[in-house]
Amino acid sequence: MSELTQDEIIIRKGIVHILDAELGYPVFSEELLDLSPDTNDFFRGLIYKIMSGDEMKKCFFDESGEQSEEMPWEEDSSGAAEPEAYAGGTESAGYAEEESDASVSEEDGQEEAVSWPQTDVYALVKEFSEENMVEDSKKLAQALYDIMNANVTIPSADFAVVTFQVHSMMYLGLLKMNYKESYVHMTQNNEEGRNINQIIRYRSMLPSATTKLSEAVIIDLTDYSVQIIEKKYDINGRKVNYLSELYLHCHAAMSSKTKLDIVVNAVKQVNNKHYSEEPVKQLEAKRIIKEEMEETGSVSVEKVSEKLYGDVPQIKEEFDKKMEKYHMETAEVTPQSERTTKKFEKQYLKTDTGIEINIPMEQYQDADQIEFITNPDGTISVLIKNINKITTR
Repeated sequence: MSELTQDEIIIRKGIVHILDAELGYPVFSEELLDLSPDTNDFFRGLIYKIMSGDEMKKCFFDESGEQSEEMPWEEDSSGAAEPEAYAGGTESAGYAEEESDASVSEEDGQEEAVSWPQTDVYALVKEFSEENMVEDSKKLAQALYDIMNANVTIPSADFAVVTFQVHSMMYLGLLKMNYKESYVHMTQNNEEGRNINQIIRYRSMLPSATTKLSEAVIIDLTDYSVQIIEKKYDINGRKVNYLSELYLHCHAAMSSKTKLDIVVNAVKQVNNKHYSEEPVKQLEAKRIIKEEMEETGSVSVEKVSEKLYGDVPQIKEEFDKKMEKYHMETAEVTPQSERTTKKFEKQYLKTDTGIEINIPMEQYQDADQIEFITNPDGTISVLIKNINKITTR
């Protein structure tokens, strides 16, 4: 879907049900949506944001009922749990800080999967038809609401069931549009008949068409393969991907973004352990990953391992073992979203004296533009060359 454009998404039919836990019951629509041009653009925008990003995870319905398990980082030799991806301090290593779910705690890997008696959503999807869309969508919505209603941490939402086409392929979209709070104006008349304009807080605002939903399911109706965006919520005392585990009962792989975060996180951990006093080595890691993406469109874990640590077998083995924990030692990570790859376009430096430097990768790789000099006393100088003009902002 790397070449997907928004205009290639054709909305066929849609319906919206209200899943507000505060009501105590779902509010089902008895009619399909009137797909006006504005409504079409709204859903096409939401779907495009989902399908063109790297947050989607591939998963397949599991008819056996078994649950997939995420593989946690193990503790290091000191017994301390390894830090989460992009934890504090990554900027000085050349990576901008960014929120990620790439790391999983040891406890998550040891606890049993949460089970939940529920409607067989796999069967509902296989039986789904546009001709019976109102009733079929109600069943899909009810199955989700049953889980939401029993777990107050899961946010209320409008639940859109949409069929659409991309390149003649038929898809079913289950879009959970979580409510957000905002302020709106309200006009009313007082007892004297005078008009009063008020500002009120409204808690059931829908996301805009330019928003990327945090919870959605896209199902290919030819083979029932699934792509999913989801968030973990606290259920029975632990964080659970309820959308895949409890609602769909499907095995979910990691998204491209998460895989890339895991590679970057592992590199950071190894570099912090062995090259904490060699910032140039840490900057080189980012350059190599950027170079891989430019040359092949993907990141080969084997090539990154060899280029970074091939000359030091024991360090290479340490990195490879981290990748093996995620079965990623031979993985090819292929990001497609500019948001995912953008953080590799610049090197970010922060000195112990508080100076911050932002270097475009092209200039960083050009010795005529910038040079790192290790002084006899062990300090480092950064020499910026051939400057014609300096501007301030």
